[in-house]
This record gives sequence, structure tokens and C-alpha cells, in this order.
Amino acid sequence: MRRRCFAEFFGTAIMVGAGCGSIALGASNLVISLSFGIAVTVAILIFQPISGAHINPAVSIAFWRSGHLEKEAVIPYILAQLSGATFAAAFIQGIGTTTLSDEMSFFSASLVEVFITFTLMGSIYWIVLRSQTHISIAFFVGFVVAVLAFFFGSMTGASMNPARTFGPNLFSNSASLIPFYGLTTVCGAWIAAELYNRFNQRKEQN
Repeated sequence: MRRRCFAEFFGTAIMVGAGCGSIALGASNLVISLSFGIAVTVAILIFQPISGAHINPAVSIAFWRSGHLEKEAVIPYILAQLSGATFAAAFIQGIGTTTLSDEMSFFSASLVEVFITFTLMGSIYWIVLRSQTHISIAFFVGFVVAVLAFFFGSMTGASMNPARTFGPNLFSNSASLIPFYGLTTVCGAWIAAELYNRFNQRKEQN
């Protein structure tokens, strides 16, 4: 378990460090989106054989719900992910916080985060069912993250990940938004897990 938690720690640190690091450098929306996507791809390529490379508490909770992660690993994984995100955020001095657009209502922002996290988790289930190699999984998930970040980043920051928000926001005036992003992203991933379970149940009955 210790080795798996270290993998989640460093995988999440890579994702937050590279993604938010591009924000610190003043990159464009496209470059920032690609940075997050590439970082997720690299993290999965390196750490998927060790821990599954969830690098996202919402993903770990969804995988527990669908039977892909044992109950005893959920809390250690989440703590490792939050710690990795905090470590990376401290290194880049908290730059890259996740915030809501002034043009978005709280309700609309909630729908966006639930939807994009649901889409991300659904795509993970889809590729995991169809691929036998972690290489194809890494590039597919990284691509999905980049696309969602590009199209929805200007609305809510496109968190899709409680850890991605927790680290940078902890060091800023946006710490009060951490519960919002935690709840909405977990809800989105949970819905995907429930649909996955129902799909499998119907498949077994037929």
C-alpha cells in the first residue's frame, strides 16, 4: 500500500505542478489545457502499473463504488492525492487556483463541474473496458482532460478533480471554494459509477 500511495502522491504532484505551472508562466488557454492533458498522460504512463494512477479523489471514490478499488485503499489514496497536490502547489506558491467565472451562477457552475467530471469518469470506464494496455488508456484520458479543460476552463476552471483544486486554493483567497469543487466533482464521478454498475447488471442478466 505504501508504494501505491507514493505513486498517487507523485502522480498528482506531476499533474498539479505541470498544469498549474503553465498558468504561472502565463500560458494561453490552449497551452494550459494541453499541459494538464500531457501531465495526466505522463502520470498514467508512469504510475498506472503501480497504483492505477487515479491522481484524483473523485476517480478513486468512483472506482471504489464500481468495485475497482478496495475499501481499505480509498482513504490512503485520497490523502496521498491531496498531499501530492499540496506539495506541488506549495512549490509553485499556490498559483493556478480554481475559481468561478463572474458570468456563471453558482447553480450553472455546479452543473458544469458535475457534467465534465461525469464525462471524464465515463470516458475512463469506456476506455478501461476496451483497452488492455495502459498506454492507450493514458493517451485517451489525457486527451479527454485536455479537451474538457479547453472548453470549460473559462467557466469554472474545469477542475474535475478535488485534489487539483485543493492544493492551489489552499494557498489563496479561494480556499472557501474547496468544498464546492469537492462535492460537485465527486457527484459527477459517482453518477458515472452508478451508471456503470447498472450497465454491468443488465449485461449480466442478458
